[in-house]
Amino acid sequence: MDMKILVVGGGGREHAIARALSCNSDVQIFSAMARRNPGIARLSERVLIEKETNVQRIREFAAECGADTAIIGPEAPLEAGIADALEEAGIPCVGPNRIAARLETDKSFCRRMMEEHGIAGCPQYRIFHDAAAACDFIESHDGDLAIKPIGLTGGKGVRIMGEHVDRAGAVEYVNQLGGDVVLEERLIGEEFTLQAFVDGTHLAPMPLVQDHKRAYEGDMGPNTGGMGSYSMPDHRLPFVTAADYDKALQIMKDAVAAMKAHAAPYRGILYGQFMNTREGPKVIEFNARFGDPEAMNVLSLLESDFPELLCRIVEGNLAASDATFAKKATVCKYLVPEGYPDAPVSGQPLSIGDTGSALTYYANVEEREGTLRTLTSRTLAFVGIADTLAEAERVAEGAACAVDGRAFHRKDIGTQEVLDRRCRHMQEIL
Repeated sequence: MDMKILVVGGGGREHAIARALSCNSDVQIFSAMARRNPGIARLSERVLIEKETNVQRIREFAAECGADTAIIGPEAPLEAGIADALEEAGIPCVGPNRIAARLETDKSFCRRMMEEHGIAGCPQYRIFHDAAAACDFIESHDGDLAIKPIGLTGGKGVRIMGEHVDRAGAVEYVNQLGGDVVLEERLIGEEFTLQAFVDGTHLAPMPLVQDHKRAYEGDMGPNTGGMGSYSMPDHRLPFVTAADYDKALQIMKDAVAAMKAHAAPYRGILYGQFMNTREGPKVIEFNARFGDPEAMNVLSLLESDFPELLCRIVEGNLAASDATFAKKATVCKYLVPEGYPDAPVSGQPLSIGDTGSALTYYANVEEREGTLRTLTSRTLAFVGIADTLAEAERVAEGAACAVDGRAFHRKDIGTQEVLDRRCRHMQEIL
């Protein structure tokens, strides 16, 4: 199969996408990104440096390259209608159109859709467009709430009362946002991510992954885009029962069916972030693309031919059995600049030593005269793959420690201690 595939996006997630595509020698990769990612560039025939939301220029570039299909990494170009524009140019796109992408880009739309179609796992919620009304609700509500900006925030906009802010802080935050918020019940439990390939009707699920949002070990510090993640050899998680998994997958299927009923068939990658609660899985949010870092866990395990999967998605003949993954554990650890996320130190040189068998993914990093330098966000990710979680963690940790420079990572991600703590917490709330 001779294919030309356009990858849009320039982070660690997109490097994982490009690497998975490059496993097929008959594929030519073209890439469009706002800043040159050295890892993606090395795999690409041509690179366009352009804002990923410049839909017109990327469509022109795709046509110039003769792209057969495109896969979209980040959410912002989806909101800008890049899938719509590429489809209009006759280039099939693995990524939902602007309307279907509202599952992620408009939290009020997502909650209303779930309620309208009776989809399980929807938390109690209220939608506000007026700051005073939202603040009054916070002041009068007995329990803790999750404050969610309605639009995109790069995965960093949610504030949880009792965890990130107190009641006064919640009111202040709503005023900062101008009142366009969804206020939801605070969910107590353990988070997990279920991602799936979707062709508009059918889903092919991927292994479960758990991400770590807090910057520092022990789940301390400010929220980030994700400091790392892990998956287990059986593709499940020990605090998610078979019944919990089945419920989460059914919620995903119901969401896809609902979008089809809305005349907005969902095609691409659907990311379900769930909280496993006493009542079972509840939907924290849907994302309209691969997670970052979760993409690096699942795509590093993918055994199926990735370009062939993309063809099945755009042709609408996807089956669950089309996506197969190695029965191994993964641990992903992100290296981030000193001071991240609040005051990251950029422009600092990094030197990569012996990373062993770990896979290395480039993220927000630049290469100047052969030297890698930090920028302002997550820099490099290392993925260990092994038969056991302990061995995968050892590989990832060894690779992360092999980098010299003003950067840090969470040493506890993927350790048995953290996993045991997650399991104990789940037992305590049941």
